[in-house]
Amino acid sequence: MNKLDGVIFDMDGLLFDTELIYYQSTQTVADAMNFPYSKELYLDFVGVSDEEVAKNYHEIFHEFGRERVEEFIKRSYNHTIEVFQTGKVPLKEGVIELLDYLDEQNIPRMVASSNVRPAIELLLEGAGIRERFVGIVSAEDVTRAKPDPEIFKKAQKSLGTEPEKTLIFEDSFHGVTAAHAAGIPVIMVPDLLAPTQEIKAKTLEIFDSLLEVPNYLAK
Repeated sequence: MNKLDGVIFDMDGLLFDTELIYYQSTQTVADAMNFPYSKELYLDFVGVSDEEVAKNYHEIFHEFGRERVEEFIKRSYNHTIEVFQTGKVPLKEGVIELLDYLDEQNIPRMVASSNVRPAIELLLEGAGIRERFVGIVSAEDVTRAKPDPEIFKKAQKSLGTEPEKTLIFEDSFHGVTAAHAAGIPVIMVPDLLAPTQEIKAKTLEIFDSLLEVPNYLAK
């Protein structure tokens, strides 16, 4: 691959095995509150910003009333944060190996996540990898969530790189679409959802694990 000047990482489902935690926390609260929730519904919003998810939940569960839906969203979030605070959120396979390779090549990297900054900082600090990223672009830093390319364009601008010399790592459909729209090459490492033909066409490569990436980049 051509020389890289910078790398941008998504976080949830890419750096951390968090998607299942989000689902389990939400399902636990939904069951306690008698909300008709399911994993299929959760998967509809993988890679979507918290703001957009909340908006959709209000529409889907409108018969429960606004206050009760707000309680459902808040309790689900708090349950997730409690799990994060245990420090037991595992890194995805190959994260450390890829970061080590990028260190060896002196390639700076950023996190560009649709999550909120406190959650991003909590996870990165808990895993001991916060200092391995030169910066973070979070949901608070953009006005339009993925699949809009704004978050990746901001991260690229912060890195000071050209699009063609930057590389994005993503796991979600919305993330791949956002990267493609930003004109930045993207490698997909699918998490919960296998890529469609449309998504495959927008990627540079698709790997089962980040462990496969250093050898690819070294070619």
